[in-house]
Amino acid sequence: MIELAHLVAGWPLVVTMAAAVTVQGLREGRRRSSLNEALHELRRPLQAVALASGPRLATAGAGGEAIELAAAALERLDREINGGPRPAMRGAIDGLSLAGAAVERWQEAARLAGARLELRWNAGQATVGGDRAALGQALDNLIVNAIEHGGPTIVVSARVREDRLRVAVADSGRRSRSRARQEPLAAAAIARLSGRRRHGHGLAVVRRIASEHGGVFALRRSQAGTLAVLELPLIELGERWAL
Repeated sequence: MIELAHLVAGWPLVVTMAAAVTVQGLREGRRRSSLNEALHELRRPLQAVALASGPRLATAGAGGEAIELAAAALERLDREINGGPRPAMRGAIDGLSLAGAAVERWQEAARLAGARLELRWNAGQATVGGDRAALGQALDNLIVNAIEHGGPTIVVSARVREDRLRVAVADSGRRSRSRARQEPLAAAAIARLSGRRRHGHGLAVVRRIASEHGGVFALRRSQAGTLAVLELPLIELGERWAL
């Protein structure tokens, strides 16, 4: 039987633990509130860009898809902060249109960085399954990584290997020249958006997306450059894709 003296002696520890839990809860609440405010602030300029583009988004190619990718990223951030169901995978995706759109999206960034970005497609009508926005995000991360850290020639190539689509992003060696070619405002915006001070997140995103789609991701660095390879399972056009 617990004695009264023991209960009284234990009260300071109980109070301390309760206070710690309360403080932690308040901190988590404030953090979630701050994250939701940041999420709200991100949505506004994205909505403004979408509205300014108007009907052109339907035929804007890479520009329209960039808006969709940004919206998908915001949705994922919202789920991470506030919870909620994960959207279903979308289905069959034409590999060439997926890779071509990613290369087109980053042509201007490559030009500003003094790099040349090109697509070499040797995979025919390869079709993969899954979430187009997520796979586009994976390719974006690989291309941007090559633009920011790689050599002046960046090649996105693709071929079919057995029952997989193999997409490779290769650069021609570590960049050593100045970035003076960037316009001042563009350079500032790119620097703020790139998250260069936070290394490793982009490749972690690629690994996660590859795993979620039944694929694999490999990275190899050498003096000759970096080779990043994303392999995804091929599907038939009539095949239904699901996680």
